[in-house]
Amino acid sequence: MKVLRILLGCCLTAAWSVAQPPPKKAAQPDIFLVTIDTLRADHVHCYGYPGVQTPALDGLAQDGIRFAQAFTPSPITNTSHTSILTGLLPSSHGVTDFAVPLASTHPTWAELLHAHAYRTAAFIGAVILDSKTLAPGLDRGFDFYDNFPEHSRTKSRWGRVERRGMDVVQRAEAWLTAHPQGPHFVWVHLYDPHDPYEPPAPYSQIYKDHLYDGEIAYADSALGNFITYLKNHGWYENSLIVVVGDHGEGLGEHHEDTHGIFLYDSTTHVPLIFKTPGTGNKKGVVDAQVRTTDILPTVLDVTRVAAPAKLDGESLKPYFAGTNANAAERIAFGETDYPLRFGWAPLRSVRTRGIKLIEAPRPELYDLHADAAELNNKYEPWNARVKDLRGMLAELRSKAPPAAPSQGMVGQGTIDELKALGYLGRADVGSATNVPEPSLLPDPKDKIEEQNLLHLAMIASEDDRAADARKSLEKVLRLDPKSPTALKHLGELELRAGDYAQSAQHLKGALELRPEDATTALHEGQALEKLHDLPGARDALEASLKLLPRQLEARLLLGDVYLGLKDPKAAEDQFEAALLIQSSSVEGQLGVAKAEIAEGKFKEAVQQIEPLSQSQPGTAELFELLAQAYAGLGKKAEAEQAAARARLSQPKK
Repeated sequence: MKVLRILLGCCLTAAWSVAQPPPKKAAQPDIFLVTIDTLRADHVHCYGYPGVQTPALDGLAQDGIRFAQAFTPSPITNTSHTSILTGLLPSSHGVTDFAVPLASTHPTWAELLHAHAYRTAAFIGAVILDSKTLAPGLDRGFDFYDNFPEHSRTKSRWGRVERRGMDVVQRAEAWLTAHPQGPHFVWVHLYDPHDPYEPPAPYSQIYKDHLYDGEIAYADSALGNFITYLKNHGWYENSLIVVVGDHGEGLGEHHEDTHGIFLYDSTTHVPLIFKTPGTGNKKGVVDAQVRTTDILPTVLDVTRVAAPAKLDGESLKPYFAGTNANAAERIAFGETDYPLRFGWAPLRSVRTRGIKLIEAPRPELYDLHADAAELNNKYEPWNARVKDLRGMLAELRSKAPPAAPSQGMVGQGTIDELKALGYLGRADVGSATNVPEPSLLPDPKDKIEEQNLLHLAMIASEDDRAADARKSLEKVLRLDPKSPTALKHLGELELRAGDYAQSAQHLKGALELRPEDATTALHEGQALEKLHDLPGARDALEASLKLLPRQLEARLLLGDVYLGLKDPKAAEDQFEAALLIQSSSVEGQLGVAKAEIAEGKFKEAVQQIEPLSQSQPGTAELFELLAQAYAGLGKKAEAEQAAARARLSQPKK
């Protein structure tokens, strides 16, 4: 039924579109950027893969230029998209982690084009690119950026942390319909191929044995819907359309199930297709190696917009004239800091002239002409090619700006969003970056099985499959009994399950390994409070708040703990601090009243509670506190009246 509604909506959109006159053509071409998340080049039909049908991508390739060897510098969504939108490498733009703001000194596509009268809009398929939480700064220059609703209460991932591709393109089409006058720059992000692989029908049946391919086929159908819309509105022919994957997917190659840890071609080789404006488009295939950082310089070249002073990419227009001309290949750098979240070494790579070096605790060198799958490591420290490639990496490091200081912890809501997408964020996991040399950290090649299991645990936990999550985490601990990540998440799992003793034990172990983790300390405090270990809960909550002071939940719980410890003055301080964080917190206001009653400050307690009893439906707890306060003031009648209202407010059994 859901698919029928989608298809019906598409038909109605197309039918309405045909009836509309095409908008007046602008002097500048309309520009449409479509990024398809987690899309391997070798899983697209026009790239030689027979296992999936991608007619929309194939059609664009026939109408334009397909780059056969395009590479992303990062296997992480935020970082790779920031490189696409700025033309900079991760080490240049600094967005190497989730929730790290893009510095205002780095202009984006939208800012550069908006300054030249472009109407700009962005439509994202996952909360991971939400500019309020996980991708601050990416919305700069956009007239409209389609973020996700805050505090969504829906349990389904759809609409809460992810949107289906058809939903994304229909949002883009609606905006274009409402803003027909251009020129336009519209970015459409299709997240569907990202795991978990859950394509809708009929793709779930057609590709039931290859669900990743089913997600790709579905994303292609959404792209096809968007292309049809552009054609019906007269925008297609004279527009510049760019379709690119942000990164690939491991699919078990090199034992990596998903992406983010390694820099092999399985996660860095992406499809890149340009459809240029006008009827005399050059068409064909470019075999030379290029980079996703080259896309923005190309767009600026085509639109004759001045480029910023700093770009790590170059225009691809020289390839347009003769697509198979022997133009010089471009050096492709790769960077991933994602392993640092687990306390493992970050990786860097350089790929040129059929040779690739991956700098790691155990370095790797591959002859890509003879070994395209990167299985036969030819690394020798004295190898002349190794020295040349290391020189390139050294030069890149010398040009990179100093690393930005840590942005600190992010909110629990942001952490929950990352977990829902199968990621572990910096604030969630912590980072062992205080070693003098990255090579002293474990090589990710030795830890990939743990990462796969942790990822499975996150997805299982999000799907309420607690037993599966527990099984994966216990396997991690058999591989590494001192995995702080596994201990932490197992502790959180047991906390939700009500096994507070096991929870506290696991969380204590995680904190011994990573004492700087505020979230783990909070959860330990919650477990200890449930076990009635109030001194232990107090210490854990104080430690958490020392690391991250603006935690409403921790302040409120610590106030209750201090009440239990017969320290009402300290409790009042915590409830007052909670109200500084959120002045409307009823729990905080009632907490202040509880503390005041315990201190014998009955008049102040009445003044705290009475406005609440008048401004909203009173709860039994509110009237019970009011009765206690009146009794303390010797106002017997008022106390009895409040007690009666408390009885009436008790929930019916």
